[in-house]
Amino acid sequence: MQYLRAALARAPLRRSDGQAVVLMAVFMTVIIGAAGVVLDVGSWYRADRATQATADASALAGAQDLIEGTSQATVLAEEYADKNGGGDVSISFGRKVADNDLITVTVARPAPAFFTKLFGVDSVQVNARATARAGVPSRARYVAPITVNEQHPMLQCRCFNASTQVTLINLHASGSGDAAGAFGLLNLQSQANAAGNIGADELGEWIRDGYQDELKLGKYDSAPSANFNSDYIRNALRDRIGTELLFPVYRSPIIGSGSGAKYNIIGWVGFIPTSFTAGGSTGTIRGYFTKVIWQGLADETGTVPDFGVRVITLVE
Repeated sequence: MQYLRAALARAPLRRSDGQAVVLMAVFMTVIIGAAGVVLDVGSWYRADRATQATADASALAGAQDLIEGTSQATVLAEEYADKNGGGDVSISFGRKVADNDLITVTVARPAPAFFTKLFGVDSVQVNARATARAGVPSRARYVAPITVNEQHPMLQCRCFNASTQVTLINLHASGSGDAAGAFGLLNLQSQANAAGNIGADELGEWIRDGYQDELKLGKYDSAPSANFNSDYIRNALRDRIGTELLFPVYRSPIIGSGSGAKYNIIGWVGFIPTSFTAGGSTGTIRGYFTKVIWQGLADETGTVPDFGVRVITLVE
């Protein structure tokens, strides 16, 4: 036993310091590599979201010009894509309710790598796709309580941006055969079953700011008497000179009379007033009909008449 102890005492000890250094180096390389991959993946995710935002914005922009045709919609969509990072952009059109009421924008572009270049990955390609629709509204917000007959000559020919006028008049007294006491102003609350007549102050507020709730097509009560002579409405119209208003379009005949008269609203039209007059039982708003993008809900049936108003939405 003494010989064994002496032999062990004389034998050199093996050190493990070198192995620990090697293992630590390997471990740190793995940690740094994993952190680099995480950072690059995060960067690619942000690039993917930015590319999707570009596709969404381009589709929505192009949809605003679909009413003018696919060529102009393409130009506008490409402009928005270029301003928001660019990439390989492709544009196509489709149908949901009407021809070319859908625009689809696809964007592809490279997202650079940083740490993963150590593993031979220089970049990855991110792709995004968005479809937007320009639909004729069946429901609309911020409506003004001034009606237009669908037989108005400028609506019949869909003549936009041409000088014309909308007349507020006792239609029965004018010999049209429509309801007595109906002057072309609507009680927009009537579809919500609001009781009683509406005053000139509220009508003026709706002209200035638009009716705040979303309104659907259908029957609405008349706002009787020549309220357009009031200062409320005069001041409201004065405030809206040169700005877009949304008018309800009705179909004759008007049923009933006075506060019981009902207008059958079948659509919406944009109008920009340039001047107005009111006196006695007649009021005239001069201006022109215009194509507008508005807030509301797009028709899904294809039965709502198209008077140049569009609701723009992204679709799945």
